[in-house]
Amino acid sequence: MTDSLITWFTTNLNGVVSKEMIVFIISMVPILELRGGLVAASLLKIPLFQAVGLCIAGNIIPVPFILAFITPIFNWMKKTRWLKPKIEKLEAKSMGKSEQIQKYEFIGLMLFVGIPLPGTGAWTGSLIASLLDIKFKKALPAVILGIFMATIIMCIITYFIPWLVTNVF
Repeated sequence: MTDSLITWFTTNLNGVVSKEMIVFIISMVPILELRGGLVAASLLKIPLFQAVGLCIAGNIIPVPFILAFITPIFNWMKKTRWLKPKIEKLEAKSMGKSEQIQKYEFIGLMLFVGIPLPGTGAWTGSLIASLLDIKFKKALPAVILGIFMATIIMCIITYFIPWLVTNVF
């Protein structure tokens, strides 16, 4: 699914906006986030350090808004008959992944965001932190450190390993 989304963005936005803007936008989108942004940047041949800046910025921008506003927005949405089941399902799915965060809080949240596995990342981590009532002052640095951790891991996967295979083997 991630590959399909990256392909959709690069195909439909290519020529409309710059390849750097495509990477920035992908990094802001839930599910894809920084991980998808770095994959797209690598495929679009954007230099590593430029890609890192674009992806980190794109991934961090939604975080404070999610931490500050998602709970009141969800509470408002749950007052509607049509949205209530969808929001409750999303909350239940997110909370199903919250054990590590509940147990270790700051470190758990940082690791949850930082280890690039399906269903993890800044969006889900921020949502879970909000649902667990983790204070903004504690959650924001944990999520940002997790984003930096994910950046390092994804740079190795998307830039270093292909370079190593191409130039050493």
